[in-house]
Amino acid sequence: MNATANKTAQVISSEELLKHLQGHRNLTRRTIEAFPEKEFFSHSIGGMRTFAEMTMELLGIAGPGIQEIVSGKSAPLEEHVEHGNSKEKILQLWDGATEQINTLWPQITTERFQENILLFEMYEGTVISSIFYFIDNEIHHRGQGFVYLRSLGIEPPAFYER
Repeated sequence: MNATANKTAQVISSEELLKHLQGHRNLTRRTIEAFPEKEFFSHSIGGMRTFAEMTMELLGIAGPGIQEIVSGKSAPLEEHVEHGNSKEKILQLWDGATEQINTLWPQITTERFQENILLFEMYEGTVISSIFYFIDNEIHHRGQGFVYLRSLGIEPPAFYER
């Protein structure tokens, strides 16, 4: 097998990776829904950010990151969105990002996953390593959200139901 073939060898398809990403996004959405409105914006433990603040970071990464991957145009990371302390507004933004990802995803060719990019004008890596970061970062923050929910006496969604 030549070097080019090795670079584009696949373990999972692009469609399977999108399904995996969106499965995590669905679980995070259900985690947001599980929070009482007030605590979503105010509850924290040990000086960590609120889950609303973590969610804004996730909103600033996934949709805009896929947009950058498709367009090739890097822009600074923006983690603050106007939400008026409304969980419903956050969920609307979440759903909009989900649709944006679904719309843009088919424009990422198999070869593009191995290309080097500069994401948000500062993070160097390949397209695939960036997407893995989106997923890993979301899992990390969702885990923090699970701890917050448990500290509030609320059972979080089952982590394996994506």
